[in-house]
Amino acid sequence: MKALLNALQEGRLVELPDNIKNDALEFLGTLLEAVPEVSDEGINEKALARENQHNTGIGRGWACPHATSDSDGELLCSVGWSPKGIDYGSPDGVRVHLVVMYLVPDTQRNSYLKEISQLAKAIHQNEDLQKLQELEDLSDVRHALLDAITHAIESVTPEARARMIQLEVRHAEAAAVAEETADILTLDPIARSIRPLAILIVPGAKPVVLSQDKTLVEALEHSTTLADDLAKGAHSVVGDVNVVLRSSEHFAGERVLHECVAFRGSAKNS
Repeated sequence: MKALLNALQEGRLVELPDNIKNDALEFLGTLLEAVPEVSDEGINEKALARENQHNTGIGRGWACPHATSDSDGELLCSVGWSPKGIDYGSPDGVRVHLVVMYLVPDTQRNSYLKEISQLAKAIHQNEDLQKLQELEDLSDVRHALLDAITHAIESVTPEARARMIQLEVRHAEAAAVAEETADILTLDPIARSIRPLAILIVPGAKPVVLSQDKTLVEALEHSTTLADDLAKGAHSVVGDVNVVLRSSEHFAGERVLHECVAFRGSAKNS
């Protein structure tokens, strides 16, 4: 579920301002139009027109409207959470609490069908994704979606998993990272080589490293000590790579998502 993960990373998960279906679609369409690489206009109008032909409620509190595009861009989505639920007209009659709107370029139709299939499977298998009315804030929604993506990563083939773990982790606060870790890093020239990354720890499996740096991913995923070091809150050394823990989030199934930075070189003793 690459598009959904990217939406979470890039801040396109929002609480909807009201519980009116058309307003929700318009709001999410506007979010997609605001993505710098999107040149399409009228995304919400396209989604509304398609919605009038076929209801996109998929049941159990979810809806997945979409608009098509003639561009050659990536499959994108924006995600809206409605705490009270929207009278969406879904086939099962359940109010919709989570609306995932996709922008589907012509070249990404197969990717879109695959993503929707994975999402539907995750909703069917994960009871937490069927109890959206119990979620209290946006962070709970994000955690539930990250947990669903974890399940999807575990269920795909090794080749597909290899592609998923290479997804970019875009952190706008790269400059802040250097400041936060200044007490343990030799900042010049090491600071210039700092790389933000996320590390997902799943019991019984090797770490899943999300980073832009392919060689960094390959080095860290073969470490036998990384998971234990991070669990202790310690900074880990893998070959010539130093991994510094920034924060950790715990999820169901004893899964832990660590936000870290990595650099090559020496570090001061903490």
